[in-house]
Amino acid sequence: MIGRLQGTLAAKNPPEVVVDCHGVGYEVSVPMSTFYNLPALGERITLLTHFVVREDAQLLYGFATAAEREAFRQLIKISGVGPRTALSVLSGMSVGELSQAITAQEAGRLIKVPGIGKKTAERLLLELKGKLGADIGLPVGLASDAQADIQQALVALGYSDKEAALALKALPADVGVSEGIKLALKALAK
Repeated sequence: MIGRLQGTLAAKNPPEVVVDCHGVGYEVSVPMSTFYNLPALGERITLLTHFVVREDAQLLYGFATAAEREAFRQLIKISGVGPRTALSVLSGMSVGELSQAITAQEAGRLIKVPGIGKKTAERLLLELKGKLGADIGLPVGLASDAQADIQQALVALGYSDKEAALALKALPADVGVSEGIKLALKALAK
């Protein structure tokens, strides 16, 4: 029913914002990825929205990008995953990281998100396989199984997805797993 809001940012109180649209203030819950990219109070803002009507409430969720909103919609279709959990997932990882985890079937990356346990992570991987991960696919930097294994090892060692991806870019395309991990660790140590 409400697909987009455009107005003035009236208030910011994580995870909610108030968007003033011609004198009407809409309370909108947003993922932290959207929240961190908001302009200053009083500035113009446009959010793509998803409107939820429940027996006891009418709730509005806002997103900076269409990909975030689509990921949110895919997440809330899963049994046992409500809007708050979906916002938590999108706050804990980007849409690209989520689709990458789904494509690679990596439950460990989902478990790192607050509120997501092992069973929920496995259900997300099962339900979203072919829906979210296939659309975006693996980034160009993860073209081979060896590079995917290298990135998984770096993430397991405590590096962020961004750090691991940057280290992978510096590696030769045909590097083996063990040699690639060594080279990546040397690059990250600098």
